[in-house]
Amino acid sequence: MFSQLTNRFGGPLSAALIGLIAIWLIGMVILPQLLMVDYSLKPNLLPSEEGGPKDQYSLVNYATLFGNTIHLSIFFKTIWSSVLVTLLTLIVSYPLAFYMAKVATPKQAALCLLLLLIPFWINEILRTFSWYIILAYKGPLNALLLGLGLIDRPVRFLSGDGGVLIGMVYAYILFMIFPIYNAIESLDGNQVKAARNLGAGWIRTHYRVIIPHAKPGIATGCIMTFMLAAGSYAVPALLGSPGSRWFTQIIYNWFFEGGDWNQGAAYAFLLLVICIGFIGLVMKLFKVGLGDIAR
Repeated sequence: MFSQLTNRFGGPLSAALIGLIAIWLIGMVILPQLLMVDYSLKPNLLPSEEGGPKDQYSLVNYATLFGNTIHLSIFFKTIWSSVLVTLLTLIVSYPLAFYMAKVATPKQAALCLLLLLIPFWINEILRTFSWYIILAYKGPLNALLLGLGLIDRPVRFLSGDGGVLIGMVYAYILFMIFPIYNAIESLDGNQVKAARNLGAGWIRTHYRVIIPHAKPGIATGCIMTFMLAAGSYAVPALLGSPGSRWFTQIIYNWFFEGGDWNQGAAYAFLLLVICIGFIGLVMKLFKVGLGDIAR
C-alpha cells in the first residue's frame, strides 16, 4: 500500500498522509474507545475516593443492565428496531438505486440524485422536526387522509414506534442508496440483457444476476444504516413516545442527567459490541470482506 501511495504522490506526501490517518485513528477512534472501556470497568466515585480501596476494576456496571429489566428490554427493542429500519430502508432504496443506475437516462438520474440531496442540505434536527409536524395529530398527513375520506378520525402516528421508523428511514436513506447505486452501476448491462434473452423474468434476473453483483453495496448500506439507527438520538427523542424510548436515550441520561459516566460508558460499550457483531454477521451473510466493502 505504501509503495502504491509513493508511486502516486511521492514519498514525503505519502508519509504525511499515512501520519495524518494514523493520528486520526489513534486520537479519534482507538484512544476514546479505550478510555470508554476504562470508565466502564470502574465504579462512579467521589473525587476523594478515587485511588482508594473502592477504586477497583469490576463488571458491576455491565451487570446493572442485565439486572434492570426495563433497560434490558429497551436495549433489545433498539437492536430489533434498528434491524427493522435497515430492512425497510433496503426495501425502499433498492428499486430507486436500480432505476437510477440502469433505467433512468443520465439527466433523469441526475435529477433524482438532486431531489434526494436537497433535503439533506438542512440540519438533521430540522428535517426530523418537519416529520414531527407532518405526523402530528392535527398535522397535514391526517388532514389529507381525512379530506380523502380514508380515515374517520385523526391517527396518532407519534404514539408508538411508527414515527421513529419513518423518520429513520428518511434520515438514513442516502447511506443505503449510494452504495447500492455504485455497485449496480458497475454491472455490465449485457449480463442483464443475456439473462432476459434466456427467458429469465425480472425477479429471477434480480435474484440471480443483479443482487449477487450488488452484494458489497447492499452490505455496506446495511452496515451504515444499522449503526446510524442504533446510535441515533435525535430521531427517537423527537418522534418517539414515552413507550418507544431508544437505548441511546438511556445512555444520554446516564451521562448528562444521572452524572454516572461509568455506567453510561458500560451501556455505550455494549451497544458498540452489538454493532461490531452486526458488521460481522452482515459480512458473513453476504460473503464479502472488508476489501469488498471498501470499494
